[in-house]
Amino acid sequence: MHGQTLMVASPFSIASIVVSMTIAAVGSGVMFAYVPFMLTHSATPWAAGAAVTAVAFGGLVGCVVGGPLIKRVGHARLFACSMAMVVIAAVLIAADLPAYVWILARGLYGAAANVNFIIAQSWLNHAASNAWRGKAMSFFYMAYVLGLGCGAWLFGRIPTDGNMAPLAVIFFTALAILPIGLTRLPNPPPPASVSVNIPMAWRISPVGLVGVLASGGLSMVVQGFTPIYAATSQVSQGDVALLMFVMQTGLLFVQYPLGVLSDRIDRRFVLLITCGLIVAAGFAALFVSFATIVVLMIVFLVFGGSVETVYSVANAHANDRADPGDFVPLSSTLLVAWSTAATIVPLGVTLLTPVFGQHTFIYAVMLVAVAYAIYILWRLTERKAVPTDERENIGIRSAQVPNATVLTDPDTGKPQ
Repeated sequence: MHGQTLMVASPFSIASIVVSMTIAAVGSGVMFAYVPFMLTHSATPWAAGAAVTAVAFGGLVGCVVGGPLIKRVGHARLFACSMAMVVIAAVLIAADLPAYVWILARGLYGAAANVNFIIAQSWLNHAASNAWRGKAMSFFYMAYVLGLGCGAWLFGRIPTDGNMAPLAVIFFTALAILPIGLTRLPNPPPPASVSVNIPMAWRISPVGLVGVLASGGLSMVVQGFTPIYAATSQVSQGDVALLMFVMQTGLLFVQYPLGVLSDRIDRRFVLLITCGLIVAAGFAALFVSFATIVVLMIVFLVFGGSVETVYSVANAHANDRADPGDFVPLSSTLLVAWSTAATIVPLGVTLLTPVFGQHTFIYAVMLVAVAYAIYILWRLTERKAVPTDERENIGIRSAQVPNATVLTDPDTGKPQ
């Protein structure tokens, strides 16, 4: 198996995986904009928030069952099956059924999407060589998130008075099966089991564990409720689509420079800066109206990019402090922690929005950021920083693509 892997261990060899997931992301981006836009304008507007919670809960289920399913049928077969689940979810939405069916469909998508992430990251981690694995993973995250943005932009050009948007999702999902279905890459070994060990993760890095928990709620709330907020404010379909596209570029303009900074100074200081940016962007979002849409897009670019940064820096901070033998259970725990928070926080926002209004998700994000910043300040007095020469470069990671790579490194168990 190792000899076979070496034969294909070139940057070009992983192109099929990256292309497949990027094409799938375009379809996902269309649906992430389409579903909240349509449900907000329906007779059951509450269903838009419930659909966000359903996606996150489905993701939690997916990260638990993904490993056992891969062991049972293998990476390639399960990838085709999970893509089929995405198609089924899109068909249920295209059929114009009651709102509860849309919510069920989004839960099905969430489970399939997390299984796809585990498969893709597992394959990339196994096929890439040590010399360029970090760059490959960063490129994968960037391509996927920009694919989501392109899908949102495409939504702005699709009529909503029929089922063209779900049909576009079906088209892109089916297209995404082809590159990875035709790949000559060997199947990697089955991933390690998802084992949750909260006490161990807390011992290694309280700031890292709490940060990943925070980022799960932050990411799902910002990405899920922003299009609902825009649609509720009677923003045009085109502007909703453009807003969602611009938000994804925060990965480049906010996360990347802050990630580089975190490689040079105590990552906790960078997390404090990031929390400050989230609060500042939240205040701006409360007072900048959609009448000045360009300014609001810049605000949400910072908003989304800062949330992405919390995940990447907190995840790296936890790995900095872990021993090699703890990498697999730590990664499993962080993956489940992210998915759990991504389910609970949007549910709370959905329940509280009728009481506090359409700005509830912004209040929630600011509250989480302030609470996390206060906790970091306390931890700074309790523990010294990890020396910079003992850390790996952070690279680009997305809170929308939970990190499952460490679950699948059978040789070293080390994060890449």
